[in-house]
Amino acid sequence: MTSRRSNNHQEDSLSTLSSTRLINDKREIFGWTMYDWANSAFSTTVGTVFLGPYLTSLANAAATVVDGQKLVYLLGIPIAPGSFMAYCVSISVGLQVLFLPLLGAISDYSNLRKAMMMLFATLGAIATTCLFFVTGGLWWLGGLLFILGNLSFGAAIVFYNAYLPDIATEDQRDSVSSRGFAMGYLGGGLLLLVNIVLFLFSDRIGIDSSLAVRINLASAGIWWLLFSQVTFRSLHPRAAMRALPPGKNYLTVGISQLRQTFSEIKHYPHTIHYLIAYLVFNDGIQTVIGVSSVFGAEELKLDVGTLSGIILMVQFVAYFGAHLFDHIARRVGAKNAIIISLVVWATVTIYAYGFLFTGSQFWLLGAVIALVLGGSQALSRSLFSKMIPPGREAEFFSFYEISERGTSWFGPLVFGLVNQITGSMRLGILSLIVFFVLGLILLIPVNVKKAIEESQRV
Repeated sequence: MTSRRSNNHQEDSLSTLSSTRLINDKREIFGWTMYDWANSAFSTTVGTVFLGPYLTSLANAAATVVDGQKLVYLLGIPIAPGSFMAYCVSISVGLQVLFLPLLGAISDYSNLRKAMMMLFATLGAIATTCLFFVTGGLWWLGGLLFILGNLSFGAAIVFYNAYLPDIATEDQRDSVSSRGFAMGYLGGGLLLLVNIVLFLFSDRIGIDSSLAVRINLASAGIWWLLFSQVTFRSLHPRAAMRALPPGKNYLTVGISQLRQTFSEIKHYPHTIHYLIAYLVFNDGIQTVIGVSSVFGAEELKLDVGTLSGIILMVQFVAYFGAHLFDHIARRVGAKNAIIISLVVWATVTIYAYGFLFTGSQFWLLGAVIALVLGGSQALSRSLFSKMIPPGREAEFFSFYEISERGTSWFGPLVFGLVNQITGSMRLGILSLIVFFVLGLILLIPVNVKKAIEESQRV
């Protein structure tokens, strides 16, 4: 018994020494930020621009007309081609809500955070690369690969975010998180720029638009896989792999760990309060981003080229916005910087409702959104990282991730209902101010100092 305690003490000491030696290490931090650079290609090229329209066109081509409605069938289930991508997104988000907390608990117990991040990043990148082979009647395979890729994307992000408290001290996390988001916007924007150019000029280089889209989709997977290797070579495991108790496996241990966390959640009221506030205001942010292109196309009659240019501009301006809000956070604190960003977000909805009428105004509004987008997301992540109990990083960041993704349907629902009932897309945009006002009301009373103190009572 004495020998085992001694060995455990030595392992803990070595782990602590390793963490102390590596924290704020510039090489490791750079490697960590490069994962944002790597995986953002999936969000921009695949999720935002190319995959949805491409799969919809394939499904339309494969559809048959039944009672005047075009339908495709998957396992005997009738699906409208225009709804197929939305269903895939919903399924992948539902799987994330189901699995991410369990994966986080397994990661925290086993100390396999890096290995699990590598597994899911590689799986997601390979699934994305395989989208190149989706042609003709294989529209269903494209949906399956996207579900696998998006689930893997969310899982890897949980372990990636959980590294933030390990690689940076509290006073450096706002800056490090901002650098990560900045690198993500820059990397995702650069590949998207190349892909849009390839698509627009595909006929001049002798390839059809379908092949250009498939090349673009595959390039996102290759980009993700290639640049994530920089991260995997730079990040260090923080503790040795933990052995399983006799008669247990990682699934049962993960369930037990998760059950224990839920039983102790009452000990972290300020952290949970912040998580609820984030859930609300981030839903507003994601909805504004999601419906802005529809607003531009339908309300302002902007063409695809203009909208693509604005999407690219947002990527690059957001790079500077993430750094700008890092500087603001240094002066006023991360929480107050987030509050400033939410006031700007609320102002954006008012401006879009009453003053947005031209393409040039839309460009200007896009630039403003880009400035607050990177900052509000980066600082939200770094602030939450300070409120997490040591040893529970992946588990708590799994809750953070599903707070972002699991409720992302509510904002679009509000927008859609208001637009449908009133017949006004402008009122639909204005209705989103509720998320920013309510988010502010919930965020302002959060006591960051007490949340940090609560998280240290382990």
